[in-house]
Amino acid sequence: MDGHGSARAPEAPWRKMSAQELENQYAPSRWVVRLGAEEALKTYSQIGNEATKRARATRKTLLQVPYGDGDGEKVDIYFPDKVSEALPFLMFVHGGYWQSGSKDSSAFMVNPLTAQGVAVVIVAYDIAPKGTLDQMVNQVTRSIAFVQKQYPCNAGIYLCGHSAGAQLAAMMLLADWTKHGVTPNLKGFFLVSGVYDLEPIVYTSQNALVHLTLEDAQRNSPQRHLQVAHTQPVDPACHMLVIVGQHDSPEFHRQSREFYQTLCQAGWKASFEELHDVDHFEIIENLTREDDTLIQIILKTIFQEF
Repeated sequence: MDGHGSARAPEAPWRKMSAQELENQYAPSRWVVRLGAEEALKTYSQIGNEATKRARATRKTLLQVPYGDGDGEKVDIYFPDKVSEALPFLMFVHGGYWQSGSKDSSAFMVNPLTAQGVAVVIVAYDIAPKGTLDQMVNQVTRSIAFVQKQYPCNAGIYLCGHSAGAQLAAMMLLADWTKHGVTPNLKGFFLVSGVYDLEPIVYTSQNALVHLTLEDAQRNSPQRHLQVAHTQPVDPACHMLVIVGQHDSPEFHRQSREFYQTLCQAGWKASFEELHDVDHFEIIENLTREDDTLIQIILKTIFQEF
């Protein structure tokens, strides 16, 4: 207890780590057991490129659709065979520590989801050093507002973010939609292997290009905001799924579990999934398969709404 009689929050474990251990914890490729770190990154990129080429060759698409005036402010939209105005939309926000990755190599889940009647939107945003984290959050917000305005009869917008993309997606819980003139029909979030408290990142080499100050990190940490926010969920029925891979690092596990607990305390309908025998990259690579566990979770979540 502190002097005021209230329990003091336990110190986050990362604060006691050496610089080397902190670096290790926040370098996901070092935790891949099936491949070397460099090979894991290369394989991830290759699978993403192949899945995107295949999706563009086989699905109905609208590519490079601008949601804003900036060069990087584009989305790719992939449709199921039966196009209707009342489709569910899954929007995917790629990872890459806000400094790598592209919508042009991120269409992993397009074929399995469109085959089941879900439209998929892959979101581009300006990565560092061109974009700042505040700009990226704003861009993702505007991309969602754009989809809602373009498809006002949608059967629900579901956000899926991976790694840094999970942080960007989670920040949408705090968006002021009145500024954008629309309230998106957000029905579910799939937050995959994310970071939700950005303060530890400030002290790693991952920050070399992103240039986060401590204030930037705190302002863009959904974990921190939801802990102090007293606002209730706009839609209590909105599903929040926090997902982590068995072979993600202990810090990624801690971040995911603590964010899940914070969501529950804030009144969200949340659940937590640790996916067996997958690492930080496999968890997304496997979305190319119709029988993948996460694909099945996504489909079940979307279609139990109807």
